[in-house]
Amino acid sequence: MEKLGIAKSVAEVVEGAQHPPVQSGNGKLCGGKLRIGIVTPLCPTRLEPYRGRPISQTALALQRRADVEMFYPQATFPRWRMFQPRKFLYSDVDSQLFPPGLRAQHIPYPAFPLLSRPYNGKTCSRYLIRLLRESRPDVILAYWLYPEGYGALLAGEKLGIPVILGARGSDLPAQPDPLTEKLLRESLRRASFVLTVSDELRERALRLGTAAERVRTVPNGLDSTEFPVSDRRSARAALDISHDAQLALFIGRLHPVKGLEELLKAAGLLVSSHPRLNLILIGEGPLEEKLRSQAARDGLTGRIRFLGKQSQPDVARWIAASDLLCLPSHSEGCPNVVLEALACGRPVVASRVGAVPDLVNSECGILVPPGDVPRLAEAIHEAIGRRWDEAVIAAQSSRSWNDVAAETYQVCCEVAEKHAPAGFGA
Repeated sequence: MEKLGIAKSVAEVVEGAQHPPVQSGNGKLCGGKLRIGIVTPLCPTRLEPYRGRPISQTALALQRRADVEMFYPQATFPRWRMFQPRKFLYSDVDSQLFPPGLRAQHIPYPAFPLLSRPYNGKTCSRYLIRLLRESRPDVILAYWLYPEGYGALLAGEKLGIPVILGARGSDLPAQPDPLTEKLLRESLRRASFVLTVSDELRERALRLGTAAERVRTVPNGLDSTEFPVSDRRSARAALDISHDAQLALFIGRLHPVKGLEELLKAAGLLVSSHPRLNLILIGEGPLEEKLRSQAARDGLTGRIRFLGKQSQPDVARWIAASDLLCLPSHSEGCPNVVLEALACGRPVVASRVGAVPDLVNSECGILVPPGDVPRLAEAIHEAIGRRWDEAVIAAQSSRSWNDVAAETYQVCCEVAEKHAPAGFGA
């Protein structure tokens, strides 16, 4: 990508550059291999090697039906630390971490914290458009609404390629400034179709002006072979955990939106009545130092472990060893960690946000209002004391990545057929 340089401005690109859709021998669109270009900034990085995994899993499953190519546009910030973003982990992209089996290109584009935010979408489009012209997909599927989804939309409109936007969760909350919100609304209105990972996000998209017939919920899936129901005692022996410990597990980014401060407060309310309660946190993030201080202040020293990043097999082992998963988030999309815990037969205590209510019912977990510490403590107490049926819990998590790919592919075909030249396939 070093040769890319600064691409021509969108205005210099040939207007209305069309290319014909894939046509099979019988002349039916989608009868052959549809070409799908997936645009997303959610790619693995050195600090977050599993970043964007639901998207790459969807792409791998889509390849059984379509010709898929990944485009990873990435905002690049000045090298000086003081000019780098603080709200998310920022690190250079390592192409060696890209999912094997997928054709993928990294597309860095320049950005500056806060100041360039209103222009990042247009900048991204200028860097995307040349590669999309060369690749010539029939449909662009852009996961992450702004700025990269907006950039893909601008590029698609110039090239005459329909664009499907995919909302993942935190890309569709209240926006940080009026201009960004305006561009987000515009993106949703102009997109050929919108996919969301939860019904809650679908409702948000509708409130922002998306037509109901152009938005559909496609929840995440799971590879159940990676997260089987396993013996708790054996898992604990492998991790050197006492067989009679009461183990509450959190997996995710250590960020305020995850409700971790409330989780520690809830654990603090339970220590006197649950002397064997232990809290395990897997993940990294900007809140770690504050959480460590809070744990010491609330008497949780010796009751809480910060494990940092863990490999996928180790995550599965910790889930197997646990009594329950806690996810007290203030906001979520379709959290795969919930699906993973359920597949392992472990109950979930989580906030009633995002797709969580669609995934968790009374047979597999307990839902609480976000930010409600007493109710969270009560739910953990109830979950620890209840006898759960592992097989019933695991049966709640039967959705696969092939299911996700099939539903996504159907939308891609519908959009491609709608935008096919008049008379095509007749």
